[in-house]
Amino acid sequence: MLITLIVTTYNSHKKLKKVIESLTIQSDSEFEIIIADDGSSEKHFDNTKKFIKKFKKILHNPEIKYVWHEDKGFRAAKIRNKAIKKSNGDYIIFLDGDCVPNKEFISFHRKLAEKNFFCRGNRVKISRKLSQDFLDGSVDITDLTITKLIKYRLTGNINRLLPLIRLKSSFFRKTKKMKWQGVKTCNLAVWKDDLLKINGFDESFIGWGREDSDLVVRLINNGVKRKEGTFATGVYHLWHKLNSRDNFSKNDKLLNQAIELKKIKAIKGLYKK
Repeated sequence: MLITLIVTTYNSHKKLKKVIESLTIQSDSEFEIIIADDGSSEKHFDNTKKFIKKFKKILHNPEIKYVWHEDKGFRAAKIRNKAIKKSNGDYIIFLDGDCVPNKEFISFHRKLAEKNFFCRGNRVKISRKLSQDFLDGSVDITDLTITKLIKYRLTGNINRLLPLIRLKSSFFRKTKKMKWQGVKTCNLAVWKDDLLKINGFDESFIGWGREDSDLVVRLINNGVKRKEGTFATGVYHLWHKLNSRDNFSKNDKLLNQAIELKKIKAIKGLYKK
């Protein structure tokens, strides 16, 4: 089974480079990478293209693709749809370009993949200082001892430890099958067929917020249930400034409509009517 990893980015080529580096050392290599660039400026665009070219020279698998569109505000839904159309995988993992996975990330997602389920991963938030140390190369946050992790937790450099624990147990993974709350596309795996059936992301969501919740609500409305990827697929979320919440109220109304109307297909999605 080929997995497609869609990595969303915007004006963050240094963070994205670290994410891609972490993907080149995965224990599972049967996947492709599509970088979904939500309108990065020329500087970031050029730098991103340069390191993609570099990785392509040294890698045969995974393959790296790149999609971009003009910057017209936060349009994560639209650029992800563009990436989905370019994908060859049966199973798609969405990851943000500032979320760094460990080397077993793909392997654990593959083990958890199950028909009629999407898999929700989680994250550890990294402080501004520790994020900068990682970007500078003085610290490798993906290869820390338990002693170091505890130290960083006690000093506030990471916000929690539990997502970093790896458990094989599965008794808790289907306890929230119908719950959409708390699912984020910074770490989310979905079967491609299920995305096609609901017409992908709804591009009506412009500006930060709720496009991921809307996607999950429509998946559940169409019979796809939630599975927990916690204690298996946790990622390190690098510090960044908060995105503008200007459109959140409008997006929240769209989400509530999807819930009330038990919406399944996005009208403005992968394929327009």
